[in-house]
Amino acid sequence: MGSEINRRDALKRAMAIGLLAVPATSLLSACASSDGGDSTKKPSSQGTKSADNPLGVNKGTALEAFVFKGGFGDDYIKSAEADYNAKYGITIKHTGTQAIGPKLQPRFASSTPPDFMDNSGADNLDTAALAKTGKLQDLTPLLDAPTIDDPSKKVRDVLIAGTVEQGQFGSKEMYAFNYAFTVYGSFYSNKLFKEKGWTYPQTFSDMLALCKKIKAAGIAPFTYPGKYPYYVHFDLLHQIGKVGGKEALNAIDNLDDGAFKTDAVKEVITYYEELAGQGYFLQGSEGMTHIQMQTAWTQGRAAMVADGSWVENEAAPTMPKDFDLAVGSLIGSGPGDKLPFGTLYAAAGEPFIVAKDGKNPTGGMELLRIMLSKKQTTNFTNAIKSLTCVQGAADGLSLTPGLTSANAALKAAGSNVLNSRLQDWYKKLNNETLGNLTLDLLTGKIKAAEWIDKAQKASDDTKKDSSVPKFKHL
Repeated sequence: MGSEINRRDALKRAMAIGLLAVPATSLLSACASSDGGDSTKKPSSQGTKSADNPLGVNKGTALEAFVFKGGFGDDYIKSAEADYNAKYGITIKHTGTQAIGPKLQPRFASSTPPDFMDNSGADNLDTAALAKTGKLQDLTPLLDAPTIDDPSKKVRDVLIAGTVEQGQFGSKEMYAFNYAFTVYGSFYSNKLFKEKGWTYPQTFSDMLALCKKIKAAGIAPFTYPGKYPYYVHFDLLHQIGKVGGKEALNAIDNLDDGAFKTDAVKEVITYYEELAGQGYFLQGSEGMTHIQMQTAWTQGRAAMVADGSWVENEAAPTMPKDFDLAVGSLIGSGPGDKLPFGTLYAAAGEPFIVAKDGKNPTGGMELLRIMLSKKQTTNFTNAIKSLTCVQGAADGLSLTPGLTSANAALKAAGSNVLNSRLQDWYKKLNNETLGNLTLDLLTGKIKAAEWIDKAQKASDDTKKDSSVPKFKHL
């Protein structure tokens, strides 16, 4: 999923149908190795470091890249690869695919992984499991390397706050570099809302009132991808954080006892029960992929979708030129919420990883350093309609309506930015178990109380499962 959904992830992006068939526990056993997480082992591809080559790439050494070819496509990577090829005298072996996990899990198991990977999409690898079993390169050397545009600054100094933390898994080492900076929320056509005289609401009760008007106009208020129901969690989980505060969201991430039994969870899940009970979801959503969901929405059959800011690029083939894309911030119960209206779910996304057992991990980190250059961030934002994780990289650029709205929402949120790690740390729990519960809730098969009870049990079961690596907010 991007994410997607973790993020996506959301996680997060144009994903192949179906989830990775092999469970994370199999990945753990397949990836177990005797060398553990020794990220200090010097790769054989290491060359001589210099001002022009601060990581010490060995010129002429082959480099293999596997890239998720989803909503962002893979042309932006090819642009960075061209710069790498010219500097280091090779032609990177490039594979663009939507089946990252199925194609690469056997290669990790046999210790023959590619060097550089965009680990995104529904069929992505379990990054947490790979990190815990010592299969990923610690990217700290990249963070401490000088930037291409200003050698007086380290890479870590130019990243948007939270980018480093997004790539950590319960320790100071960084194993995933999330390149895109994604704003999540309920996306809608500003043109449609203006024509109908609708105003994006701030509370659950006001949203329910708006939904009644939207339905009366012959439009479904919401649609969602039933094939990937965790998209709904982009809003749902973070609405829990808005109502109950960051501590409520962190408790869920940490698998704390009773984390799903709070008043904040009850308020949010009861709201979704009400949406379902009133028929405010487009009929047939339960059978849709994310692309089908977006198409129904851009064609005017539904007014809003929970998605990430990549949607402007991903849905471009069906989005009318005058759609005027906008994003709504998280809604909640009202003045009693722990966080104000304007609170946003935003996070670095599109995770790139480098294999420690690859033939050229140093080259993999250097390719990421090239991607962070002004030339490549400008290319990405102009071509993909997405922000990057580099501070101020979009300044001075002509932004699209959706990106303008997302950028404004991010600035308005200030420090009130939420980011659940559930989809990163416990992919199966979020994407499958809770995702299926959410699907049952939205289709009216279960009520809020049952969702809460089963969600808590799933969290408890995950906590007790010794085969699942555990993580905590630092």
